[in-house]
Amino acid sequence: MPCLLMLGFLSIGAAGVALAQDQAPAPQDAPAASSPDTGAPAAVDGDEKSAPVPFADGTFTIVEQPEEDKILAYDGKEIARDYYVGFDRIAKVGGIDVALFNVGSGGNQCGPATIIAWKPEGSATLQSVRVDQDDCGAPPAAVAENAIYFVPYLMPGDSNNALQWSPQDGLQVAGRLTYKPQPNTGWNDVDPSKYQNIIDAFHNEAVYKAAEKLLGDQMGNVATSLLVGGGTEKTPSGAFYASGCVPHACGGSDGFMAVDVKNQALYFAQQTDKPEPNAWPALKDWPEEMREALKKAFQQPQ
Repeated sequence: MPCLLMLGFLSIGAAGVALAQDQAPAPQDAPAASSPDTGAPAAVDGDEKSAPVPFADGTFTIVEQPEEDKILAYDGKEIARDYYVGFDRIAKVGGIDVALFNVGSGGNQCGPATIIAWKPEGSATLQSVRVDQDDCGAPPAAVAENAIYFVPYLMPGDSNNALQWSPQDGLQVAGRLTYKPQPNTGWNDVDPSKYQNIIDAFHNEAVYKAAEKLLGDQMGNVATSLLVGGGTEKTPSGAFYASGCVPHACGGSDGFMAVDVKNQALYFAQQTDKPEPNAWPALKDWPEEMREALKKAFQQPQ
């Protein structure tokens, strides 16, 4: 599973607290929940039966249906239904006990949404809210003393809202997070041996600026086409490259990226419904070894 480290800057609320975030990617599959006491994996999915979860004088249950959906219910009342439902933890937020569950449709590189369930102070009625960042689920919940934060995973060129939830104020925008490469990193700092996915190269400031100049407003789109991918390969001259695809859409608009550190050059391509992919720079300007690498990556006839 790729580990794409993204650096962003977040200003939270009127207090102006600045947080530097190292982003981790959404998981390839819905994660196994862990016991809030031991950290050991909890039986929430697969062939193992989910244990009931006692909470606030009632009980949560997760029951699999014949159509393979799972239903999350509290004292028999349905709260959520999806392909994957897993217990995360029970935490105290703003002085109130809160139950967290992961809910999602599965699929590579898409994290699940989060279900937050609680009983407001002085109320016997359970309330719940589902937190989705986009159509690919939501980032993992970060629980603090007085709020739960959801910090979005960002692709190069992206900005997005960070969210916060508390039992007193509900779900709100906490601030704005923008993708930033690591400052003062140059071509000499590029090290593909440390990359689990070629998108990690965007974390380098020199690579990022070169990609921004080459791709313009297509940078986020092209980077997303590389998101589902693995390690890199090398050309005879020592440049490295890799291909990938869009989450939930592999085979439709797959991407290619190559980094030539020696010549401080980048090459990008993205499949379309036409015989020849879109390319930056134009394919006619690619060195022969780069065109051969593209054919190999896209499994085109030699």
